[in-house]
Amino acid sequence: MAAIFIIAIALSIYFYPSMPEKMASHWNAEGKVNGYMSKNVALFLIPFVILLLSLLFIAIPKIDPLKANIENFRKYYDGFVILFLAFMLSLHLQIILWNIGIKAPFNIFIPPWIAILFFYVGILLENAKQNWFVGIRTPWTLSNRIVWEKTHRLGGKLFKIAAIVALIGIIFPRYTIWFILLPVFASTSYLVAYSYFEYQKIS
Repeated sequence: MAAIFIIAIALSIYFYPSMPEKMASHWNAEGKVNGYMSKNVALFLIPFVILLLSLLFIAIPKIDPLKANIENFRKYYDGFVILFLAFMLSLHLQIILWNIGIKAPFNIFIPPWIAILFFYVGILLENAKQNWFVGIRTPWTLSNRIVWEKTHRLGGKLFKIAAIVALIGIIFPRYTIWFILLPVFASTSYLVAYSYFEYQKIS
C-alpha cells in the first residue's frame, strides 16, 4: 500500500511542470471530457484518496469486533485492497497521460478494470466470514452464520456474472456506465431480499 501511494505522489511531482493549469479530470459516458480541475487538485487528489483508503483498509481488521473472522480470509481481503489501490493508481496515471496528449478513451479503459474488480469481489465474497465491514452486511446475514454463508456464496456468483457484463460494455461504449451499474444494483438488491427470506426460513 505504501508503495502505491509513493508511486502516485512521485508521478504527480514528476509531471507537475508539464501539466496545464486546468486539467481534464472528468469524462462523460461517451468518453468526452466534461470536467476540469486546477492542476494542484487534479494531481494530488487521487494520491490523497489512496492514502486515506490505505489507512482505512489497515484499520478495518483491527477495529472490527469480529476481527478473528477477518483473519480467516485475510489473504483475500489484502488481495482486494492491493487490487483496488492499483486501480486508483492506474486512474491517476490515465488522467496524467490524457493531459499530456496520450488520450485513451476512458469508456474503453474503465470496463476491464471494473470487470477485474467485480470478479475479485466475487472471490472475496465466497470466502468472507461474518464481520461488520466486509461483505453483504444485512441484519439477517449478521444475525445468522448460515444465512451469511448462503448469501455470500450466491453473491460471489452474481458478482462474477456482473464482471462479465461490465466487460461486454466495451462493445457498447456509449452505454458502458449502464453495463457497470445495472448488474451491481440488481445483484445487491436481490441479495438483500435473498438474505431476508433465507433468515425467515430459519427463524
